[in-house]
Amino acid sequence: MYGPSRSSQLRYGIAQRLYATEIPKQPQSETFSAPSKPRQYYTRPNVHRELPQLKSRWPVILAAGTLGVTAWAAFYLYAANQEKLSSSVMKQVMNIVKEDPQIKETLGEAIRPEPQWYLNGDPWIEGTINMLQGHVDVSFRVKGHKGAGTLYFTSVRKAKGEPFTILRFKIIADDGTDIHVPVTQV
Repeated sequence: MYGPSRSSQLRYGIAQRLYATEIPKQPQSETFSAPSKPRQYYTRPNVHRELPQLKSRWPVILAAGTLGVTAWAAFYLYAANQEKLSSSVMKQVMNIVKEDPQIKETLGEAIRPEPQWYLNGDPWIEGTINMLQGHVDVSFRVKGHKGAGTLYFTSVRKAKGEPFTILRFKIIADDGTDIHVPVTQV
């Protein structure tokens, strides 16, 4: 009645009773009389052929370098144009142009810088604006509801602390009309 249960007999494959104080027997070690069978060994193929030529990396490096320099130059030009566009000179010039009656008669109302598609609607400002060195020389396209033209503005300062002298302030319309903006307005 107190013998090993049927499940323990099936589990251990023995028909004897195990007690908690008995130490289990060590498994029998297996000894071999000879070394193990060696694995199959494959020799290297004895074909002597030249390695394939590697493709030159210079075209990729040159293309990446050219692309990088082009992107840097495009960003620099865009940033410089934005700086000119937001300068006080541009704002003052545009205020004068919008109020001039002769320009309104030629170009019409709503005079504004002509947007360029490659600048996402901003105008392209040619020239330089250098207030510290005392010279401003810009040109850009303007348009109204009647027509368009190119505005030219040049101004210099002879010495530090002196006011700027306007040398050129005119618009050449696309129809050939030359409009000089009076300097007294500035």
